Amino acid sequence: MLRKLALGLVACAMVAGCKGKQTQSDQSIETLPTGGAAIDSSPLSFDPMGSDSGKIDGLVTVHFGYDKSNLDAAAKKDIASNVEWMKKNSSVKVQIEGHCDARGTIEYNVALGERRANAVKAYMVSLGIPTDRLSVISYGKEKPLEMGDNEAAWAKNRRANFVPAQ
Repeated sequence: MLRKLALGLVACAMVAGCKGKQTQSDQSIETLPTGGAAIDSSPLSFDPMGSDSGKIDGLVTVHFGYDKSNLDAAAKKDIASNVEWMKKNSSVKVQIEGHCDARGTIEYNVALGERRANAVKAYMVSLGIPTDRLSVISYGKEKPLEMGDNEAAWAKNRRANFVPAQ
C-alpha cells in the first residue's frame, strides 16, 4: 500500500514538473525575434474552426464514405456551395483539411486525408478557383470532430473541412 502511495506521489510530482517546464518554454518562444519577418496578427473575420464550426455561412464541410476519397454527388454539391462562397469572398485563401475516422494506422490515415483534401481542391479548381487560393493539409485521425467508436462518430470524422487563411 505504501509503495503504491509513493509511486502515485512521484507520478504527480513528475506531471507538475513537466507542466512548469512547458509554461517556461512557451513563454520563451513568444519572445524570440522573428528574424525581420512581419507576422500578421490581425484577427480573421471568420471563425478559426472553419466549416466544422458551422458558423461560416456558405462554407460547409464535405463528408466521405469509409475508406473513400472520391467525391459523390452530395460532396460535389457541398463543394460547389463553397466555390460560390469563395467567389463572393475573392480575397480569402482557404486551407482544406483532410480528416479520417479512428480506424487504420496513423500513416494510412494521413495519406487518405491528403487524398481527400486534394480531391476537393482539384474539384474546386475545375470550378474556377485559382490554385494559389487553396492549400491542403492532412490531419489523418489526429483531430476528430466527435469522439466515439461507432459509425455515427466515424462518419462525422471522415471529412474535409475549410479554414479561411488570410
